[in-house]
Amino acid sequence: MTSAGAAPEYQEFPEPEAGEGLQLVELVASAIHPVVRSKADGVHYSSTGQYPMVPGVDAVARTADGTLVYTGETRLPWGTFAERMAVPMAAPLPQGADPLAVAAGMNPGMSSWMPLTAHADERGVPGTVMVLGPTGAAGGLAVQNALALGARRVIGVGRGAADLARVAGLGAETVELAGDRDTDAQAIAAHLDGAAPDLVLDYLWGTPAESAFQALSDLPGTPSTDYVEIGSVAGPRAAVPAALLRSRPFRLSGSGIGSFDMRRYLIQGQAYLQVIADGKVTVDAAAYPLPQCTQAWTAKGAPAPY
Repeated sequence: MTSAGAAPEYQEFPEPEAGEGLQLVELVASAIHPVVRSKADGVHYSSTGQYPMVPGVDAVARTADGTLVYTGETRLPWGTFAERMAVPMAAPLPQGADPLAVAAGMNPGMSSWMPLTAHADERGVPGTVMVLGPTGAAGGLAVQNALALGARRVIGVGRGAADLARVAGLGAETVELAGDRDTDAQAIAAHLDGAAPDLVLDYLWGTPAESAFQALSDLPGTPSTDYVEIGSVAGPRAAVPAALLRSRPFRLSGSGIGSFDMRRYLIQGQAYLQVIADGKVTVDAAAYPLPQCTQAWTAKGAPAPY
């Protein structure tokens, strides 16, 4: 990529440098996650604005001895959309794991797996999980992850009847957003019917988050609710009512690579690799050869973000 907002082009780029603590591996598959686009466009909080650069944050790759590994953490300006990459970490894929499913599913799936397993470790498996933005790739995996871990009830809050029908097919109840804060708050509250969720996974933020806050403010004081902000496709800001923080047990936090204990992330990453390998979640992905990276970047038909 030569500038922010451009699509990647298949060109020659200087070879990555295999310095101390790094090994050269060869690409098998790397996915176009939302974080890949935002980092490449210079709008992610970790973006450096350095161009030209190779996009991509993670990949399935092949080591010199032929082992398939899940890897990432390349040094800028190198990314994982390249024939070769120099990487500091490499987790072997479980036997029988589909490399495409791993490449497409690890990044979006871990965004919910981390807070779900943290809640399970600290407070027990959440009985009710509400997902704001369940129609995107990450939101759909959040629904599946919650059910795979034993949640009794999963509620998906998003837009689009057809997309929400697909979410319902994963096992979730659904609430359709109308785009008005007060109307949506009433719809969420009506569906909750007085029973607060144990955990909220929010991929939207913005006005939908404010609707959720309003709905939660009107519920009884127990049980406690953990609200985890993961994505912000509906807007970078949301107003949190003071009454919500004082009237009931409520904890607001975020889920992102900067908020994780990396030791725990590595442990849970190995666990989630096995979840994908065992087929406990379904990962949908369209595959393109690397020389067709421009077509892949501009392809239509991806799930709506919410």
